[in-house]
Amino acid sequence: MEIKNLTTEQRNPATIHIDSMSTIDMVKTINQEDQKVALAVETQNKEIARAIDEAAKRYSKGGRLIYIGAGTSGRLGVLDAAELVPTYGIKSERAVGLIAGGKGAMYVAVEGAEDSQDLAKKDLKDLKLNKNDIVLGLAASGRTPYVIGGLDYANEVDALTISIACVKNSEIGHHADIVIEAVVGPEVITGSTRMKAGTAQKMILNMISTGVMIKQGKVFENIMIDVKPTNSKLIDRACRIIKTTTGVSTQEARSTLEKANNDVGIAIVMLKTDSDLNQAKKLLKTENGNVGEVLNKQLAN
Repeated sequence: MEIKNLTTEQRNPATIHIDSMSTIDMVKTINQEDQKVALAVETQNKEIARAIDEAAKRYSKGGRLIYIGAGTSGRLGVLDAAELVPTYGIKSERAVGLIAGGKGAMYVAVEGAEDSQDLAKKDLKDLKLNKNDIVLGLAASGRTPYVIGGLDYANEVDALTISIACVKNSEIGHHADIVIEAVVGPEVITGSTRMKAGTAQKMILNMISTGVMIKQGKVFENIMIDVKPTNSKLIDRACRIIKTTTGVSTQEARSTLEKANNDVGIAIVMLKTDSDLNQAKKLLKTENGNVGEVLNKQLAN
Protein backbone atom coordinates (compact mmCIF):
# COMPACT_ATOMS: atom_id res chain seq x y z
CA MET A 1 0.00 0.00 0.00
CA GLU A 2 1.28 3.48 -0.88
CA ILE A 3 2.12 5.59 2.15
CA LYS A 4 -0.45 8.24 1.18
CA ASN A 5 -3.22 5.65 1.62
CA LEU A 6 -2.19 4.52 5.10
CA THR A 7 -4.51 5.26 8.03
CA THR A 8 -1.67 7.07 9.77
CA GLU A 9 -1.43 9.52 6.85
CA GLN A 10 -5.11 10.47 6.59
CA ARG A 11 -6.55 13.81 7.72
CA ASN A 12 -8.58 13.74 10.91
CA PRO A 13 -11.97 15.41 10.33
CA ALA A 14 -12.23 16.32 14.02
CA THR A 15 -9.10 18.47 13.89
CA ILE A 16 -9.23 20.17 10.51
CA HIS A 17 -9.69 23.55 12.21
CA ILE A 18 -7.41 22.95 15.19
CA ASP A 19 -5.25 25.90 14.12
CA SER A 20 -8.12 28.29 14.84
CA MET A 21 -9.42 26.66 18.04
CA SER A 22 -9.13 28.27 21.44
CA THR A 23 -6.39 26.74 23.55
CA ILE A 24 -8.86 24.93 25.82
CA ASP A 25 -10.73 23.48 22.83
CA MET A 26 -7.40 22.40 21.32
CA VAL A 27 -6.49 20.59 24.54
CA LYS A 28 -9.94 18.96 24.81
CA THR A 29 -9.76 17.79 21.20
CA ILE A 30 -6.32 16.22 21.63
CA ASN A 31 -7.50 14.54 24.84
CA GLN A 32 -10.59 13.17 23.12
CA GLU A 33 -8.41 11.67 20.39
CA ASP A 34 -6.02 10.21 22.96
CA GLN A 35 -8.90 8.36 24.59
CA LYS A 36 -9.19 6.26 21.44
CA VAL A 37 -5.69 4.85 21.93
CA ALA A 38 -6.43 2.49 24.82
CA LEU A 39 -9.45 1.10 22.96
CA ALA A 40 -7.32 0.44 19.88
CA VAL A 41 -4.70 -1.34 21.99
CA GLU A 42 -7.46 -3.39 23.66
CA THR A 43 -8.33 -4.98 20.31
CA GLN A 44 -4.87 -6.54 20.33
CA ASN A 45 -4.98 -8.08 23.82
CA LYS A 46 -4.83 -11.69 22.60
CA GLU A 47 -1.80 -11.11 20.41
CA ILE A 48 -0.07 -9.07 23.12
CA ALA A 49 -0.66 -11.91 25.60
CA ARG A 50 0.73 -14.39 23.08
CA ALA A 51 3.77 -12.16 22.59
CA ILE A 52 4.38 -12.11 26.35
CA ASP A 53 4.11 -15.89 26.69
CA GLU A 54 6.38 -16.67 23.76
CA ALA A 55 8.90 -13.96 24.64
CA ALA A 56 9.03 -15.08 28.28
CA LYS A 57 9.93 -18.63 27.21
CA ARG A 58 12.88 -17.43 25.17
CA TYR A 59 13.98 -14.87 27.74
CA SER A 60 14.11 -17.54 30.43
CA LYS A 61 16.55 -19.47 28.21
CA GLY A 62 18.91 -16.51 28.11
CA GLY A 63 17.35 -14.69 25.18
CA ARG A 64 17.32 -10.92 24.84
CA LEU A 65 14.58 -8.39 24.17
CA ILE A 66 15.79 -6.52 21.09
CA TYR A 67 13.79 -3.57 19.81
CA ILE A 68 14.25 -2.22 16.26
CA GLY A 69 12.69 0.85 14.73
CA ALA A 70 13.25 4.25 13.14
CA GLY A 71 12.35 7.74 14.32
CA THR A 72 9.77 7.87 17.10
CA SER A 73 9.23 4.11 16.98
CA GLY A 74 12.95 3.49 17.36
CA ARG A 75 13.23 5.93 20.25
CA LEU A 76 10.35 4.25 22.06
CA GLY A 77 12.12 0.90 21.73
CA VAL A 78 15.37 2.32 23.08
CA LEU A 79 13.46 3.89 25.98
CA ASP A 80 11.72 0.65 26.91
CA ALA A 81 14.99 -1.28 26.82
CA ALA A 82 16.83 1.31 28.91
CA GLU A 83 14.13 1.50 31.59
CA LEU A 84 14.06 -2.27 32.17
CA VAL A 85 17.60 -2.24 33.56
CA PRO A 86 17.05 -0.13 36.71
CA THR A 87 13.41 -1.15 37.13
CA TYR A 88 13.96 -4.89 37.17
CA GLY A 89 17.66 -5.16 37.89
CA ILE A 90 18.53 -6.94 34.64
CA LYS A 91 21.85 -6.66 32.84
CA SER A 92 21.89 -4.02 30.12
CA GLU A 93 22.73 -6.61 27.45
CA ARG A 94 19.42 -8.43 28.12
CA ALA A 95 17.38 -5.53 26.68
CA VAL A 96 18.72 -3.71 23.62
CA GLY A 97 17.21 -0.90 21.60
CA LEU A 98 18.33 -0.43 18.00
CA ILE A 99 17.37 2.71 16.10
CA ALA A 100 18.03 3.28 12.41
CA GLY A 101 21.07 5.51 12.16
CA GLY A 102 22.58 4.49 15.50
CA LYS A 103 22.68 6.21 18.89
CA GLY A 104 22.96 9.67 17.36
CA ALA A 105 19.51 9.20 15.78
CA MET A 106 17.99 9.36 19.27
CA TYR A 107 18.51 13.11 19.13
CA VAL A 108 18.96 14.07 15.47
CA ALA A 109 17.30 12.34 12.52
CA VAL A 110 19.72 10.42 10.30
CA GLU A 111 18.49 10.87 6.76
CA GLY A 112 17.92 7.69 4.77
CA ALA A 113 18.85 5.28 7.55
CA GLU A 114 15.32 3.93 7.88
CA ASP A 115 15.25 3.03 4.19
CA SER A 116 18.03 0.45 4.50
CA GLN A 117 17.17 -3.20 5.16
CA ASP A 118 20.85 -4.12 5.12
CA LEU A 119 21.62 -1.69 7.95
CA ALA A 120 19.24 -3.54 10.28
CA LYS A 121 20.77 -6.89 9.35
CA LYS A 122 24.23 -5.52 10.14
CA ASP A 123 23.05 -4.14 13.48
CA LEU A 124 21.59 -7.50 14.47
CA LYS A 125 24.62 -9.43 13.25
CA ASP A 126 26.80 -7.18 15.40
CA LEU A 127 24.72 -8.32 18.38
CA LYS A 128 25.27 -11.97 17.38
CA LEU A 129 21.52 -12.55 17.25
CA ASN A 130 20.49 -16.13 18.11
CA LYS A 131 17.38 -18.31 18.24
CA ASN A 132 16.65 -17.52 21.90
CA ASP A 133 16.35 -13.79 21.21
CA ILE A 134 13.16 -11.80 20.75
CA VAL A 135 13.07 -9.09 18.08
CA LEU A 136 10.30 -6.50 18.34
CA GLY A 137 9.91 -4.55 15.12
CA LEU A 138 8.22 -1.16 15.56
CA ALA A 139 6.78 0.96 12.75
CA ALA A 140 3.67 3.11 13.07
CA SER A 141 3.19 2.98 9.30
CA GLY A 142 3.96 -0.74 9.27
CA ARG A 143 6.27 -0.42 6.29
CA THR A 144 9.73 0.80 7.40
CA PRO A 145 12.45 -1.02 5.39
CA TYR A 146 14.90 -0.98 8.34
CA VAL A 147 12.39 -2.92 10.42
CA ILE A 148 11.54 -5.33 7.61
CA GLY A 149 15.22 -6.09 7.07
CA GLY A 150 15.69 -6.73 10.78
CA LEU A 151 12.69 -9.03 11.03
CA ASP A 152 13.79 -10.98 7.96
CA TYR A 153 17.25 -11.57 9.39
CA ALA A 154 15.75 -12.53 12.77
CA ASN A 155 13.58 -15.11 11.01
CA GLU A 156 16.67 -16.53 9.31
CA VAL A 157 18.23 -17.34 12.70
CA ASP A 158 14.89 -18.54 14.16
CA ALA A 159 14.61 -15.73 16.71
CA LEU A 160 11.06 -14.85 17.81
CA THR A 161 9.75 -11.95 15.73
CA ILE A 162 7.02 -9.57 16.87
CA SER A 163 5.73 -6.68 14.76
CA ILE A 164 3.98 -3.65 16.23
CA ALA A 165 2.21 -1.27 13.86
CA CYS A 166 -0.72 1.15 13.82
CA VAL A 167 -2.29 0.11 10.51
CA LYS A 168 -4.17 -2.98 9.43
CA ASN A 169 -2.51 -5.58 7.21
CA SER A 170 0.87 -3.97 7.82
CA GLU A 171 3.85 -4.85 5.65
CA ILE A 172 5.99 -5.65 8.71
CA GLY A 173 3.25 -8.02 9.85
CA HIS A 174 4.05 -10.25 6.86
CA HIS A 175 7.56 -10.68 8.26
CA ALA A 176 6.75 -11.55 11.88
CA ASP A 177 5.66 -14.56 13.94
CA ILE A 178 3.31 -12.45 16.06
CA VAL A 179 1.48 -9.48 14.54
CA ILE A 180 0.17 -6.61 16.67
CA GLU A 181 -1.78 -3.86 14.87
CA ALA A 182 -3.39 -1.17 17.02
CA VAL A 183 -5.22 1.13 14.61
CA VAL A 184 -5.61 4.45 16.38
CA GLY A 185 -6.94 6.34 13.36
CA PRO A 186 -5.73 9.57 11.76
CA GLU A 187 -3.52 11.77 13.92
CA VAL A 188 -4.53 15.12 15.39
CA ILE A 189 -1.85 16.65 13.19
CA THR A 190 -1.79 14.72 9.91
CA GLY A 191 1.05 12.23 9.82
CA SER A 192 2.44 13.17 13.25
CA THR A 193 2.71 9.60 14.48
CA ARG A 194 4.61 10.62 17.60
CA MET A 195 1.12 11.34 18.98
CA LYS A 196 -1.57 8.61 19.06
CA ALA A 197 0.52 5.99 17.27
CA GLY A 198 3.47 6.70 19.55
CA THR A 199 1.28 6.42 22.63
CA ALA A 200 -0.15 3.11 21.41
CA GLN A 201 3.30 1.68 20.79
CA LYS A 202 4.47 2.82 24.24
CA MET A 203 1.47 1.15 25.87
CA ILE A 204 2.06 -2.10 24.00
CA LEU A 205 5.76 -2.15 24.87
CA ASN A 206 4.92 -1.48 28.52
CA MET A 207 2.59 -4.47 28.52
CA ILE A 208 4.98 -6.84 26.77
CA SER A 209 8.14 -6.03 28.71
CA THR A 210 6.33 -5.84 32.05
CA GLY A 211 4.62 -9.17 31.35
CA VAL A 212 7.93 -10.81 30.49
CA MET A 213 9.51 -9.47 33.67
CA ILE A 214 6.59 -10.69 35.80
CA LYS A 215 7.03 -14.16 34.35
CA GLN A 216 10.72 -14.06 35.26
CA GLY A 217 9.81 -13.54 38.92
CA LYS A 218 10.86 -9.89 38.92
CA VAL A 219 7.58 -8.96 40.58
CA PHE A 220 6.22 -10.23 43.90
CA GLU A 221 2.49 -9.50 44.33
CA ASN A 222 2.47 -6.15 42.51
CA ILE A 223 5.84 -4.92 43.70
CA MET A 224 9.07 -4.76 41.71
CA ILE A 225 11.48 -6.61 43.94
CA ASP A 226 14.63 -6.55 41.83
CA VAL A 227 15.08 -2.81 42.17
CA LYS A 228 18.76 -2.11 42.82
CA PRO A 229 19.25 0.11 45.94
CA THR A 230 22.16 2.15 44.58
CA ASN A 231 21.34 5.45 46.29
CA SER A 232 19.56 6.68 49.42
CA LYS A 233 16.20 7.04 47.68
CA LEU A 234 16.32 3.48 46.35
CA ILE A 235 17.53 2.10 49.69
CA ASP A 236 14.52 3.73 51.33
CA ARG A 237 12.23 2.25 48.66
CA ALA A 238 13.80 -1.19 49.12
CA CYS A 239 13.21 -1.04 52.87
CA ARG A 240 9.60 -0.01 52.33
CA ILE A 241 9.10 -2.92 49.91
CA ILE A 242 10.49 -5.36 52.48
CA LYS A 243 8.42 -3.82 55.27
CA THR A 244 5.22 -3.89 53.20
CA THR A 245 5.58 -7.49 52.05
CA THR A 246 6.74 -8.99 55.34
CA GLY A 247 5.22 -6.80 58.06
CA VAL A 248 8.51 -6.18 59.89
CA SER A 249 9.66 -2.85 61.31
CA THR A 250 11.65 -0.35 59.27
CA GLN A 251 14.72 -1.11 61.37
CA GLU A 252 14.46 -4.87 60.78
CA ALA A 253 13.83 -4.34 57.08
CA ARG A 254 17.00 -2.25 56.78
CA SER A 255 19.02 -4.72 58.85
CA THR A 256 17.86 -7.69 56.75
CA LEU A 257 18.53 -5.82 53.51
CA GLU A 258 22.13 -5.32 54.65
CA LYS A 259 22.44 -9.02 55.54
CA ALA A 260 21.05 -9.88 52.10
CA ASN A 261 23.75 -7.77 50.40
CA ASN A 262 21.11 -5.26 49.28
CA ASP A 263 19.08 -7.90 47.42
CA VAL A 264 15.40 -7.21 48.09
CA GLY A 265 14.17 -10.63 46.95
CA ILE A 266 16.62 -12.48 49.16
CA ALA A 267 15.68 -10.27 52.12
CA ILE A 268 11.99 -11.07 51.67
CA VAL A 269 12.67 -14.81 51.48
CA MET A 270 14.88 -14.64 54.56
CA LEU A 271 12.14 -12.97 56.56
CA LYS A 272 9.18 -14.96 55.22
CA THR A 273 10.87 -18.34 55.62
CA ASP A 274 12.98 -17.55 58.69
CA SER A 275 16.15 -18.54 56.85
CA ASP A 276 19.67 -17.17 56.67
CA LEU A 277 21.39 -15.76 53.61
CA ASN A 278 22.72 -19.05 52.24
CA GLN A 279 19.43 -20.88 52.81
CA ALA A 280 17.48 -18.12 51.07
CA LYS A 281 19.86 -18.21 48.11
CA LYS A 282 19.42 -21.97 47.76
CA LEU A 283 15.65 -21.68 47.91
CA LEU A 284 15.66 -19.04 45.20
CA LYS A 285 18.04 -21.03 43.03
CA THR A 286 15.67 -23.98 42.97
CA GLU A 287 12.90 -21.70 41.66
CA ASN A 288 15.02 -19.72 39.19
CA GLY A 289 14.96 -16.66 41.42
CA ASN A 290 11.17 -16.45 41.60
CA VAL A 291 10.28 -15.20 45.08
CA GLY A 292 6.58 -15.94 44.67
CA GLU A 293 7.24 -19.55 43.73
CA VAL A 294 9.58 -20.01 46.70
CA LEU A 295 7.06 -18.64 49.16
CA ASN A 296 4.14 -20.58 47.68
CA LYS A 297 6.02 -23.85 48.15
CA GLN A 298 7.52 -23.03 51.53
CA LEU A 299 4.31 -21.74 53.07
CA ALA A 300 2.35 -24.71 51.67
CA ASN A 301 4.55 -27.13 53.63
